[in-house]
Amino acid sequence: MIKDVLVHLDGTSRDEERLQHAEAIASVSQAHVTGLFTNLLPDVPLIAPMDAGAAAAEILVSLTEEAKGTGDVLQRKLADRMARFSVPNEIRRIDGTSGEISNEAATEARWADLFIMSRPYDANGSEQWNSLFEAVLFEGGRSVLVVPPNHRPADALRRVLVCWHNSREAARAAAEAVPFLEKATKITILVVDPEHKADGNSQPAADIAKHISRYGAPVEVTTAESQGRDVSDVILEQARRTSADLIVMGGYGHSRAREWIIGGATRNTLITSEFPILMAH
Repeated sequence: MIKDVLVHLDGTSRDEERLQHAEAIASVSQAHVTGLFTNLLPDVPLIAPMDAGAAAAEILVSLTEEAKGTGDVLQRKLADRMARFSVPNEIRRIDGTSGEISNEAATEARWADLFIMSRPYDANGSEQWNSLFEAVLFEGGRSVLVVPPNHRPADALRRVLVCWHNSREAARAAAEAVPFLEKATKITILVVDPEHKADGNSQPAADIAKHISRYGAPVEVTTAESQGRDVSDVILEQARRTSADLIVMGGYGHSRAREWIIGGATRNTLITSEFPILMAH
């Protein structure tokens, strides 16, 4: 059962989408919603070199105070909006550069059941939060619900598509999705390009399907061959076929000098999905 929902807020028009999803999910179990307001401050190296002197320092101080003042105004507006929620709520605020905010957001995510944010890697301004998404996904230890643009929350997440293959990430995602699986009315497990054993007795996802079925909803296992297509296209095609309210999948990436980078089917699915995605690593 979800009891703490953490939702990313940044003072932009996308806040309303995220807040609607947070309230809809929280209302099911009367969970507490915390709005995590991230207020960007000027980044010193981007403004002036370190040896630029007193004039640059004065400019930085001025820009920082201006950003904090703008943040005060936005925070009050967000508090007024959340005051109309039907569930208990609060706002927490992080002031800092992009890197500082990303690290703190990952720390905050560890005490919540779910972190909600807009789709990363878009070209609509949300790309400034790509590092926040990756920090929360790879370092936060909990799941991230990614909301696509202009998506209104469903009354209930009844049809769930679980993307499965034999990996730790897929298992983590399925485990994090339990609160949604328990309330689903139909669950589809999708296996793309399943391994075919020599004895011909392979039943892809049979064990995980048996496990998930114990939560109460009917479970269907579907296999699909990509046949040269991107795996993300196969996933989204299946989501449309089943009229999915939610896609559940593992978040995959690789580490480069301790920096996690999203790639492959994970990134492509995020970029193109019109469905909310619950992702865990």
